[in-house]
Amino acid sequence: MISLKKIAILTSGGDSQGMNSAVRAVARTGLANGFEIFGIRKGYKGLINNDFIKLGSKEVSDILYRGGTFLQSARSAEFETPEGQAQAVENLKAKGIDYLVVIGGDGSYRGAQALERHGIKSFGLPGTIDNDIPLTDYTIGFDTTLNVVTDAVGNLRDTMSSHERVSVIEAMGRNCGDIALQAGIASGVDAILIPEIEPDIKQTAANIKERFERGKSHSIVIVAEGAGKAEDVAKQIKELTGLDTRPTVLGHIQRGGTPSAFDRVYSSRLGHKVIELIQQGVTGVGLGMENNKITYHSFEEIFNAKTEINEQLYHIFEDLV
Repeated sequence: MISLKKIAILTSGGDSQGMNSAVRAVARTGLANGFEIFGIRKGYKGLINNDFIKLGSKEVSDILYRGGTFLQSARSAEFETPEGQAQAVENLKAKGIDYLVVIGGDGSYRGAQALERHGIKSFGLPGTIDNDIPLTDYTIGFDTTLNVVTDAVGNLRDTMSSHERVSVIEAMGRNCGDIALQAGIASGVDAILIPEIEPDIKQTAANIKERFERGKSHSIVIVAEGAGKAEDVAKQIKELTGLDTRPTVLGHIQRGGTPSAFDRVYSSRLGHKVIELIQQGVTGVGLGMENNKITYHSFEEIFNAKTEINEQLYHIFEDLV
């Protein structure tokens, strides 16, 4: 009897829209090419707890358009220990797993790299709404989140203009301001505060006040969480301008919703590429998109690279505001 090669898939860290699409793509492409597919529930925690499920075509039906991750995700301090990693390796080898696909962000990639060093052939797919993984133009879920934030800004603009208020909207992005920057441009906001560029609240407040004096009925500021808290920024603007200023924290609503068409197609391309790389004998890499092409780099290359904001986009915003 011929023994089928086995692939296991887990999702780790914060969920992002399109993770399910990526799981489906790896599973169905793998099945079409003669692999046996397993899912690991609750990320690295489930890996340590031996929480495996077999995935057939039926198990990944109707998940292409679902947000979140049906495999679920969980933090695992235990996996960061040598003992936890040893248990994870033991569980994978006991199941006869030949390849592991990890969908997540930086911490998830580091876990995949650790397992690769223990002899587990691993791949990383960039699943994080923050768009903060180097050597890829986009991460899974980023595009969907931009649409969610853009819609939220539009809703807030309606009520702000009715009452001549300033709205300060806090978007996710601790170390990367891409959500705030790109959603801000798409929404036509008046100010964007991101961690990569030192915020000047006094100048921002002066610009807002000047626009109101010219007859503008509302103003919207979007701030990445890494650049400040909406409540603090709103308080400062109110003190500097005297205008009625309200903070709004979008929070985890940004992670929700059905993935956009872009994220579904992107995730499908990534998942399909994993199987191609396995057939080519390539492992120990993280995949992504560069100039609309699916590319891959070693985990070491990714960790040694730096995520940088697109400053041209910020200058475009400055000219458009």
